[in-house]
Amino acid sequence: MPTTYINFHAPINQHTTQNLMVVIAQKLVAGITDFYVLLSTPGGEVASGLTVYNFLRSIPANITMHNIGNVDSIGNAIFLAANTRLACEHSTFMFHGVGFDVKNLKLEEKNARELLDSILADQDRIADIIVQRTNIDRRRSRQLFREARTKDATAALTAGIISNIADPAIPAGADIVSFVFGP
Repeated sequence: MPTTYINFHAPINQHTTQNLMVVIAQKLVAGITDFYVLLSTPGGEVASGLTVYNFLRSIPANITMHNIGNVDSIGNAIFLAANTRLACEHSTFMFHGVGFDVKNLKLEEKNARELLDSILADQDRIADIIVQRTNIDRRRSRQLFREARTKDATAALTAGIISNIADPAIPAGADIVSFVFGP
């Protein structure tokens, strides 16, 4: 069966990730087992990103991820789900700690502790993925969260985030799925 190319350039949230998983599931049912994901994302919701990571790791398919712009924040976990990972020469990877947008929230000690526990638990889960899927050790993965820095493709290659720096090459007549999400 041919490869399905998926162009995913969107924030990570429940809506965008459900659409991605539905398309992949439909293609699997149709017998497609090779997926090439052209990924660029500013990141987004941790829960949605970890759901996609676990979904991609669970399916009987060959998945290639190709960073074609920026893979930021929780997008890195999704990117690391693939066994074959590539990046364009001028693409970047940005890592930072988990945070919450808080509006009109009154914090008392109990609430503050719950939020901190949740942040630390999410960072541990993401750190576990980084350690398992790259050459980055636990100590360095935790530093990535505190540094909040962007890494270029060469640094990603050294760290084992990617296996090669290359431009994508989609063959003529390929099955391409592109998502368009409203503002």
